[in-house]
Amino acid sequence: MLEQSLNGRVIAVPEARQLDVFAGLLERRGATVLRCPLVDIKDAPDPQPVLNWLQEFSNGGCDELILLTGEGLRRLLSCLDLHQPAMRPAFLERLAQVRTLTRGPKPVRVLRELGMQPTFTAAEPTTTGVIETLRTLDLRGHRVGVQLYGSEPNQALIDYLYAAGARTLVVAPYVYADAIDDAQVHELIANMARGAIDIIAFTSMAQVNRLFAVGDRAALLTAFEKVQVAAVGPVVRDTLAAHGVTANCMPEEAYFLKPLTSAMANSIGPLQ
Repeated sequence: MLEQSLNGRVIAVPEARQLDVFAGLLERRGATVLRCPLVDIKDAPDPQPVLNWLQEFSNGGCDELILLTGEGLRRLLSCLDLHQPAMRPAFLERLAQVRTLTRGPKPVRVLRELGMQPTFTAAEPTTTGVIETLRTLDLRGHRVGVQLYGSEPNQALIDYLYAAGARTLVVAPYVYADAIDDAQVHELIANMARGAIDIIAFTSMAQVNRLFAVGDRAALLTAFEKVQVAAVGPVVRDTLAAHGVTANCMPEEAYFLKPLTSAMANSIGPLQ
C-alpha cells in the first residue's frame, strides 16, 4: 500500500531518547519537524535500592514479575552491567523462571532479545489491562515484583495486589528529568496557539504531564484546539484524556514510532 505523505506539515516532537529516529521517520514523509524534547530518561539517581531489588529478585524473592516498560528492563540490565556484572547470570536465570506479565509490546521486545517470552500479556497495555489480567490469577501469598514506569508509584496496581493477598517488591530503575527549560516549553505552547504546528506527537505520559506542569491549563486547552494530537498508545491517550485533551490518532495495535508515523499520515495527510 502506498504510504501517505506528510508534505507541508509541521510536527512537534516532544520525544528525547529516540528523537533523531522519530524525526527521520517524519522527515522522510516530507514533514517539517519541530524538536522539543520535554523530558529525558536517566538512571535512578541512587543505584543502591535498584541493586538491592536485583539481589533479592535473583535470590528467588519473586514468584511473578510485572514489567510495565521495556525501558525499565533495559535499565535493570544496565544497572547490573555497570555495578554488579557478576550478578547478571543469576538475574537472567531467575527471570526465565518466574511468571512474567508485560503491560505492552516494548517489554515483550526486550524479553525476546534475551531469548524469553512473557508468561502473560496484559489484556490492554494500560494499568487497567494489567489488573484485568491479574484477576485471572490466584496471588494469595505470592511475592510479586513490579517494575515501575519511571518513579510513578502506580498506586492503583499496588492497591490491587495488596487486596489480592500478594506481597509486592517494587523497583524504579529510571526517572524522568526536564530536557528543555520552561521558557522553551512556553514557546512550544505559543507556537501551538498561533497555529504554527499541525500535529504534536506524544510518546510518553511524562511528556504530557510536563507540558501541563509548566503551562497554564486554560491556555493549553485553547492551544490544543489549534493542533491535531497524536498518541503512541493507550497510556498516553488516557493521560491526555485525564487532562481534557482528545487524541486524534493512535496506532491500532503496534505502539511504536513507525506505526505512529503511519497513523499520523493516514489521519491528516499532506498539506493541500
